[in-house]
Amino acid sequence: MRSIDHLLFLGARAEQRRKRYIIDALVAAISSFFITLCIYVFKLYPKIPSISLLYIVLVLLLASRRGLYAAIVASVVAFFSFDYYLITPLYNFTIGTLEEWLALFVFLIVSIITGQLASALRQRAEEATQREQETRTLYELVNATTSEEDLDRQLSIVAEAIVEVFSDAGVYSCAILLSDDVGKLALRVETGQSTKSLQPQLTADEEATAILAMRQGEMIDLYHDVTVSQSSRQSPHWIRRALGAEKRDASYARMIPLMIGQRCVGVVRLLVEKHGRSLVVDREQTSGKGQMHSQVAFFWTFLDQAAAIIERARLHRESLQVELLQRTDALRSALLSSVSHDLRTPLSSIKAAASSLLQEDVQWDEETRSSFVQAIEREADRLNRLVGNLLDMSRIEGGALRSEKEWYPIDELIHDVLGHMHLLLQGREIRMMIPEDLPPVELDYLQMDQVLTNLLENAERYTPAASPIEIAVERIDDHIEVRIGDYGPGVPAEDVERIFDKFYRVLNIRQGRNSAMGSGLGLAVCRGLVEAHGGRIWAENRAGEKGAVFHFTLPLGKVNG
Repeated sequence: MRSIDHLLFLGARAEQRRKRYIIDALVAAISSFFITLCIYVFKLYPKIPSISLLYIVLVLLLASRRGLYAAIVASVVAFFSFDYYLITPLYNFTIGTLEEWLALFVFLIVSIITGQLASALRQRAEEATQREQETRTLYELVNATTSEEDLDRQLSIVAEAIVEVFSDAGVYSCAILLSDDVGKLALRVETGQSTKSLQPQLTADEEATAILAMRQGEMIDLYHDVTVSQSSRQSPHWIRRALGAEKRDASYARMIPLMIGQRCVGVVRLLVEKHGRSLVVDREQTSGKGQMHSQVAFFWTFLDQAAAIIERARLHRESLQVELLQRTDALRSALLSSVSHDLRTPLSSIKAAASSLLQEDVQWDEETRSSFVQAIEREADRLNRLVGNLLDMSRIEGGALRSEKEWYPIDELIHDVLGHMHLLLQGREIRMMIPEDLPPVELDYLQMDQVLTNLLENAERYTPAASPIEIAVERIDDHIEVRIGDYGPGVPAEDVERIFDKFYRVLNIRQGRNSAMGSGLGLAVCRGLVEAHGGRIWAENRAGEKGAVFHFTLPLGKVNG
């Protein structure tokens, strides 16, 4: 069943066709009479028996320019005028011979058929041109939207295209409304707004109608309430009517739901002025034939593009959330697998040593008792470093890391670290290469203590028990470089860049005296703390011999005073 919009559209088109038919009839009649007059004045018939072909040329011209109606009128006028003025007896419609009757009817039939063919060719050419323009418009629309990543910008491009393409149907504003995080319908983009008859913002009636259209999944029109005087109102008043309303004000708002299957993803609000060409958007018309089908399908292509953009944005957000959940789950699993063993090992050692000391039926000598106490202290320090790394890593990733810097000699910091690590480094040769004239460095003492501790523990863990550890400090231009080298197996080339990643462990490397694997956090914490100081950290293998060297730099500032 056709909608009232369809009937209004046909009425407007009928008035335009009526005017066009009158003009076509006048042009065809005058043209045919002019050719007849020329033949009559110059007495070209019957001197030139085929002179009637001039009418065929006229019919072809009118059919290609004005259409089939003008061609038929020209054929009929040419038939009667040729008979009246040129065929004997003259000045009446009587034809003397059968041959002349036959010639005139053949001429009329040929003219009509020629006009039909030329008109059909013209119509197909116009349809091809229209399809080409529509295809180009849609291509430019898709190309423009896909080149943008921001959802609001993509929707704004679609809204601008709707206003531009359908302005001849009275559309002068297009807005797109989407549900926000709390489920409330919110205006996302609005373009082409005109203030001559309507306000640029959504009224309460518009918002309520948009919500209703979204819930019902149906188009709804809003019209001005003409019973309220214009002088007594400060904002537009509306009457809500269905799409098939019989009355239409000078302007109205149309709410169109954007559907993906059976789900509404948004609402398009069009502001439309009364126009000669009615805006027909009833999608049921797409099952019809001809121009109406083309217009409706072309319009809905824009809305389908907007719905697809919204749906892609939703799927992208969901995929990001899924990816975030997957990464969080992977991080949780990695944290549990990495830390659980490292936490359990020192706790087990502490528990075993403490239990041994508490045994009343065993008399431990002083040396054995001291070894138990040292084991407890060593494992407690190890547990403290592990927990410290975890806390530092969480602060680094959460952006909560704050450095309380003060000027401090780097050589004193190194000696302090070696002092509290003496139990772990027992039996190690520590080779120091530190100049005496080093300037103080602005640093956070506890954080840089953690960096040096992690690097020394890493060197102790992955090198033979009797191998030396080197600590060198050097001033280079505007920064201090600290190097901690060992004579262990080194770092595989493919792992040199990755060893500073969180939870990354180098496999298939023989460990030293401490057989427990690291948690994979120490070097990651070092990188975060060094970079927080404005420096950088990296590792490299010794050239020509075994061992690795870890470098980190700290910028030299200007000491005040």
